[in-house]
Amino acid sequence: MLYLALFNGKQEFMKYVGAHVSASGGVENAVLNAVEIGANAFALFTKNQRQWVAKPLTDESIEAFKANCAEHGFEPHQILPHDSYLINLGHPEEEKLAKSRTAFIDEMHRCELLGLDRLNFHPGSHLKQVSESECLTTIAESINLALDKTDGVTAVIENTAGQGSNLGFKLEHLAEIIDQVEDKSRVGVCMDTCHAFVAGYDLQTVESCTSVFSAFETIVGFNYLKGMHLNGSKKELGSRVDRHHSLEQGLLGLDVFKFIMADERFDGIPMILETIDETIWDKEIELLRSYES
Repeated sequence: MLYLALFNGKQEFMKYVGAHVSASGGVENAVLNAVEIGANAFALFTKNQRQWVAKPLTDESIEAFKANCAEHGFEPHQILPHDSYLINLGHPEEEKLAKSRTAFIDEMHRCELLGLDRLNFHPGSHLKQVSESECLTTIAESINLALDKTDGVTAVIENTAGQGSNLGFKLEHLAEIIDQVEDKSRVGVCMDTCHAFVAGYDLQTVESCTSVFSAFETIVGFNYLKGMHLNGSKKELGSRVDRHHSLEQGLLGLDVFKFIMADERFDGIPMILETIDETIWDKEIELLRSYES
């Protein structure tokens, strides 16, 4: 598979589009599930996302995963593993924070074993027990600890919908975390379109998308963008309620996806569907590719 195309005498990355596919039966099956829907990117959980502890990856599963990736042309920058939903790297209670940090480091190690170069995670929640600033500092400290104990894997912070006491719903939150991470070569951001929209960032028109992503460049920086989640929204702008929808349904509309697919700033990163109907993921991938310029 070719990863670069030549246009007007210069090389440009193609868009990598896929979905968060099942790894049931072994992580190696995620690769095959991505191939089945015509994806050239994918996301997966490397363990059960709703359990604290999982069996170690077997040598056989690791080898099969790498072999399947090689056979079907998937390189690490096209794959966006996601950590457990249980982890809260900003937890205000010492014992529970330590548990989350241990689990996160384990997830980073699993990525190392699979040859993956990034791990997507939700930053954390203050649980109304500490200030936002204190929680953001704790999240950054958690990232620093994890990076010290691992090699080659970038910690990719996902913007959130701002539901409950979750942080990361403001671009300034992401910037504040990154500012406190010591090794900035190993920290990045994954932008979720649904989360951004319900957090109050209007992505319904080309003009509003231009404004939002200009703010992203100023506050965070496209050099930190390591992935995207492409999702429609069931809830309205600024509702801070996390409910994904299919691309062609809901309240977000299609302009944001047309904008992203036509903009070279989103080249070379995994762009992942987490839309609600996996039976049409192949059609949604085709739709997105029809917008690529």
